[in-house]
Amino acid sequence: MTGATTTAGAIARRLRDAGCRWAFGIPGGEVLAIMAALDAEGIAFVLAKHENCAGFMAEGTHRVTGAPGVLVATIGPGVSNAVNAIANAQQDRVPLVFLTGCLDAAEEATYTHQVFDHAQVLRPLVKATFRADPASIATVIDKAVALAMDHPRGPVHVDVPIGAATAPAAPAIVPRRAPPLPTAPAPGPALEQARAWLAEARRPVAVVGLEAIAHGAEDAFRDFVHRHRIPAIATYKAKGVLDETRDPWSLGGAGLSPVADRMLLPLLAGSDLVLLAGYDPIEQRIGWRQPWPADARVVEFCSVPNTHYMHQAPLSFVCDVGAGLRALGEGVAGGSQWRPAEVAELRGRLRAAYRPDEEWGPAAICDVARRILPDDAIATTDAGAHRILFSQVWDCRQPGTLFQSTGLCTMGCSLPLAAGASLAAPGRVVACFVGDGCLEMVLGELATLRDRSLKVVFLVFVDESLALIELKQRGSQLPSLGVGFGGTDFAAVARAMGGEGHDVSNRAGLEAALHRALAADRFSVIACRIPQRSYDGRI
Repeated sequence: MTGATTTAGAIARRLRDAGCRWAFGIPGGEVLAIMAALDAEGIAFVLAKHENCAGFMAEGTHRVTGAPGVLVATIGPGVSNAVNAIANAQQDRVPLVFLTGCLDAAEEATYTHQVFDHAQVLRPLVKATFRADPASIATVIDKAVALAMDHPRGPVHVDVPIGAATAPAAPAIVPRRAPPLPTAPAPGPALEQARAWLAEARRPVAVVGLEAIAHGAEDAFRDFVHRHRIPAIATYKAKGVLDETRDPWSLGGAGLSPVADRMLLPLLAGSDLVLLAGYDPIEQRIGWRQPWPADARVVEFCSVPNTHYMHQAPLSFVCDVGAGLRALGEGVAGGSQWRPAEVAELRGRLRAAYRPDEEWGPAAICDVARRILPDDAIATTDAGAHRILFSQVWDCRQPGTLFQSTGLCTMGCSLPLAAGASLAAPGRVVACFVGDGCLEMVLGELATLRDRSLKVVFLVFVDESLALIELKQRGSQLPSLGVGFGGTDFAAVARAMGGEGHDVSNRAGLEAALHRALAADRFSVIACRIPQRSYDGRI
């Protein structure tokens, strides 16, 4: 039985009710009943080529729809292959329901083939791990979805024994609950002190992070900084909360670039008020540890208490970010002396450091693509030197339009993120900015795009090296080892796998290839050949 009265059916029904419409993974005998139940409830199972990529595809759908992602893996190697994606979901605050198949207890007592303790392996990486039982599965899956969506969001694991999957399930004994958002900060001395600091601040600076988007606080943040005339820095995940092309108070992004840090960290250290709106320092490099004086006036809005100690804030409010900002600004006129021209000058210096006007190179690729792709295009990018430069140069004009791994910084994420986004946003332009080393890790997933008729535009930074690591080796006076590799004809590979392929080595060629890719009815790979060491001095 695989209907709604079985354990597998109860899981599928609850995931459908939570807004899930896709599940990703690779079949195995232990998850066949789960897959059939998902399909019966209208949740399409998408065959990936590796469970790690399947996890990122699930994240891509979540970033578009807001519903939790669903990852399915079979016993043993299916689970172990997915560990990286689960760790990424933990660090990047991705609500992910991880369904795995396992043996029934009677068999597990003596049968050892492919068997290890899934829960023990995953426990450090998930918010909770459950073993499905027909008597309690309706309640357990309710808890799993609620925990995944509660702030801070993250992955939850449900191990489903083969026999339990098809057994009749008891009804839920508790009603489903909507994940609660934290409330506004309580009135009192702390809030009054924060308002007084805001009123007295002449050179305030704001930092907005990924939790602002998770809380739906984009409009509240935008209104706050406009009203109080506060320049704002965005983490990579929060890029676009302020339109980085047009908003006069946007300073653009910060995260992993020492070049940007040399301009932005002194700005924070010299500010008379630092406002942190949903800022999670998991996105930042070590230079952002304790980035302001011990006596600095810092007001923080976050969903969990600050126990990371990357920074300290004298006034830290655990609450909904948008509600916190509205409460802080209530009745406060503010005294900021910032002028838009000053912010524009600083933003211009930041942008110039990456040389987007170069004749050809990695920044030129970003510059051409930004001019041609629409404002609401979804961009994904991978780990490496290209990702740091891209995240600094690429202007996000809307929130939630740049997907990447920021907490874990894992390679091979951008292609599957783009696949998931394309599934969830048909008709919308999705562009994947990927290094050649990263793309070679996941080339097989181009077949997934072919099989699902997904139209994604790939821009490959081809320099035949792991440029970021090679740069670090030189910076440490170490020999260049394990960072160079032969050239792959990515355009030919794309054509062989059902897509279109282009080779370019200048701006005009890239512009023409992008127009052809946007007009195509399938995925396109544009191999952008750039010199080695193109990133020297600008990341």
